[in-house]
Amino acid sequence: MESKHTSESSNIGTSFLSAVSSSHMNTTQSKNMVASQSLYYSLEWNAIQKKIGSFLFLLLLLSTIFLLFILYSSNTYNITTKYALKEISISENLSPPATKEAPINESSLATTQRSPATDVCDLSVGKWVKEPRGPLYNNATCRTLPDLKDCMKYGKEPSYLYWRWKPEGCELPRFDPETFLAVVRGKKMGFIGDSLARNQMESLLCLLSQAETPIDVYKDDGDKFRTWHFPSHNFTLMVMWTEFFVEGIQRIVNGTATASYDIHLDKINTNWTSRLPGLDFAVISGGNWFFRTHYLYEGGKTVGCLNCGEDNVRDLGVEFAVRSVVRKALEFVSTCAECDGLVTFLRTYTPSHFENGSWFTGGYCNRTQPLSEDELGLRGFDLKLRKIQFEEMERARRTKVNGPGREFGLLDVTKAMMLRADGHPGAHYDKRWVRNANDCLHWCLPGPVDMWNEVLLETLKKHSPL
Repeated sequence: MESKHTSESSNIGTSFLSAVSSSHMNTTQSKNMVASQSLYYSLEWNAIQKKIGSFLFLLLLLSTIFLLFILYSSNTYNITTKYALKEISISENLSPPATKEAPINESSLATTQRSPATDVCDLSVGKWVKEPRGPLYNNATCRTLPDLKDCMKYGKEPSYLYWRWKPEGCELPRFDPETFLAVVRGKKMGFIGDSLARNQMESLLCLLSQAETPIDVYKDDGDKFRTWHFPSHNFTLMVMWTEFFVEGIQRIVNGTATASYDIHLDKINTNWTSRLPGLDFAVISGGNWFFRTHYLYEGGKTVGCLNCGEDNVRDLGVEFAVRSVVRKALEFVSTCAECDGLVTFLRTYTPSHFENGSWFTGGYCNRTQPLSEDELGLRGFDLKLRKIQFEEMERARRTKVNGPGREFGLLDVTKAMMLRADGHPGAHYDKRWVRNANDCLHWCLPGPVDMWNEVLLETLKKHSPL
């Protein structure tokens, strides 16, 4: 596990209808009261009653006309009351500006979907709205759901399950496992990256298992590489572990492994690249392993560090390291001689939500609903890493080798996930092995991470239509 400021090893679908109630009044006359009043006041009261009766009749007539208009109009009205659902929004102005050196055409990279409102819809811009139906699966219907992300089992309040992502100008459909399996029939898909890549794969595995039970085909000794097969659709789902995409050698001090790595920026990690040929779809992601102390190498020589605090070694910064390794990974995919027809998606960076500390220093994430835009605070760094990924993906698309059918795309989930501080396990996981840490990096299953695979499905429809 890894947090935004430490390490990774050490980090619900359709709209809820507003209820509108109406009331009516019944006016009654009391003969006993009339008898108790003087004739003068009785006559005055009768006059008032006539006026009120006329007013109520007119009001009833106008109300009936208005209701008939609504029922038979071609437009729909959203009638809100004090019980209307709160919508948590994020504005487009959080998008990072394009650089002068290499302008980014985000519309060409954005995950898109046809919409009656707009020809092309950016799924990355929208809001979290209430969803009454809850998730497609739970720990009773998904046998592969890992304990470390089974938040409900360990006492997390379920409010985080009842939200869905609503893009501006269109809808992001609820995940349909049958449709997904139809799109990927006869294909192979691999998730490449750290434990957040695995987090997405585990979500997809649970979602798809609602339509077909997968077969566990392969697991290596370290459980870093897994393969599942859906025989009825001949679909293979894989996960491939890599912290950095490039070679990372763990530092040993006095015979004990440390949290630091020597990262060789110019040497691709062949543990994942050797498994790339034969894939039809690759989903790569990363970035959360760069917030601890590391030493950077090129040509076998130290070129800098990350968070080392040493006077004689230049700290090159997380942004430099992330750009370097994403570029190296995409360059390999672009030039892979045996990867014709490969469609590669880069899933954008997602942040942790630690408050008042980190993994082992008392950090917690006990929010019970999505953050509002005002609560985001100083999270510009998350958007900087997203911007770097946009730039490197655009560069890869411009310079790719012209292999048959080779394509690139983005799964842009950064802005949506910045708001979901309520979706992490926190203290709600099996702590037999890690007693003093809260997990505010990974995502509960089921939970907000399922939205990533809704975006993936809509993007797959574009690249591999039924």
